[in-house]
Amino acid sequence: MNRNLYDLIGLAASVCFILALKGLSHPKTARRGNLIGAFGATVATLLVFFFTGNKEDKNYHALPLHHLPLILGAVAIGLLVGVPAARKVQMTAMPQLVALFNGVGGGAAALVAIVEYLKLGTEATSAEVIATVFTVIVGSVSFSGSCITFAKLQELMTTRPVVFPGGRFVIALNVGGVFAAAGWVINSGGNTSLAVLGGLSLLFGVLFVLPVGGADVPIVISLLNAFTGLTVAASGYVLQATLLIVAGTLVGASGTILTRLMADAMGRSLFKTLFGAFTAKPQAATDAAEARPVKSGSPEDVAILLNYARRVVIVPGFGLAVAQAQHTVREMADVLAAKGIEVAYGIHPVAGRMPGHMNVLLAEANVPYEQLAEMEEVNPTFSQTDVALVIGANDVVNPAAKNTPGCPIYGMPILEVADAANVIFLKRSMRPGFAGIENELLYDPKTTLLFGDAKETLTKVVSALKSL
Repeated sequence: MNRNLYDLIGLAASVCFILALKGLSHPKTARRGNLIGAFGATVATLLVFFFTGNKEDKNYHALPLHHLPLILGAVAIGLLVGVPAARKVQMTAMPQLVALFNGVGGGAAALVAIVEYLKLGTEATSAEVIATVFTVIVGSVSFSGSCITFAKLQELMTTRPVVFPGGRFVIALNVGGVFAAAGWVINSGGNTSLAVLGGLSLLFGVLFVLPVGGADVPIVISLLNAFTGLTVAASGYVLQATLLIVAGTLVGASGTILTRLMADAMGRSLFKTLFGAFTAKPQAATDAAEARPVKSGSPEDVAILLNYARRVVIVPGFGLAVAQAQHTVREMADVLAAKGIEVAYGIHPVAGRMPGHMNVLLAEANVPYEQLAEMEEVNPTFSQTDVALVIGANDVVNPAAKNTPGCPIYGMPILEVADAANVIFLKRSMRPGFAGIENELLYDPKTTLLFGDAKETLTKVVSALKSL
């Protein structure tokens, strides 16, 4: 393939990636943006099979691909694993899938850089060695860190921050070891130094994520996603692949911006998110044996309360996604609207564990986008709201974020449902939310709890509403 044509097609693929990011910025264009990005990635992958070159190939003539059967086999394995995983994954498990895919991307970039470095040997320039070291460090951190975020989100391990005596010093020693190994590779090279660097970087990825509490894990996923983009860009430099540099830079930049926005939405600095567990004050344990009274109701009680409301704000959370109750929620909202009741949806920036999770879930049920109100927009209206209906959410409405200094979510902006005249919580049990913090709002006299599966109980509420 002619070099100019190769560069033009690569440029077109890069433009597809940019258009994909633009499309993903709004629910109405997200599907189209996803398709454009997938098309660009397909073109970029196929392009490799029609052109290869290296520094010695001054005329950029096409060179035969080596190990083609192995390459095609790897592509086939990726398709067999990736396509079913993406199609069958539940919306509730989407953050875990993102974490896994992100970690695999970072690990792959590190491995590619290592292989290229070993192939170049003594011919590697100083810039290529530095780029390789950077890729190995950040890619390894992204891989091992993403594995821990997956384990936390999947609740394969505790979602609480994991700290141990002297943890700060262990992390500091580990960081010092990473820098020392990086200097060793740059100064003397060799397989041993590279293996030590990779091992220490993998350890740092684990230590980096362990102190992060469950409610903050999505922020770390976004940060690790940015890390993966940077490793791809750096490996693109080692491979002299402009397309990888562009794609990696886009991922790194967008991931960094998203991380900053999520940290702001949680009301804390990124440093506090990552290392706040080391300075947090221990929380006093509650007396598990003490039975605190709560007011529970039936679907019919909730239907009556909703029927005589003038304004209802629905606050969806992770429990709604687990129950797949989005279609039932929309049906209930339609019934309320037919009765002349104003309905809105209060969306917290990190509801559902990832930004946009609730927006996508509700869009799947054809909820009008105009009814979705962001936190800053809906909070001033709760004082004029008759009923706040909280479905499977806990941390994003927990007053402890305002009233309990030192708790894991303290300082996080919340949806002010406590200002509504009546609050209804749909919950499976009295179990705390993902952050592991009890919600005092559940014991408020104006709060009614409706226990059970969200989809089943909402179906009963809808039937009762229709009969009124």
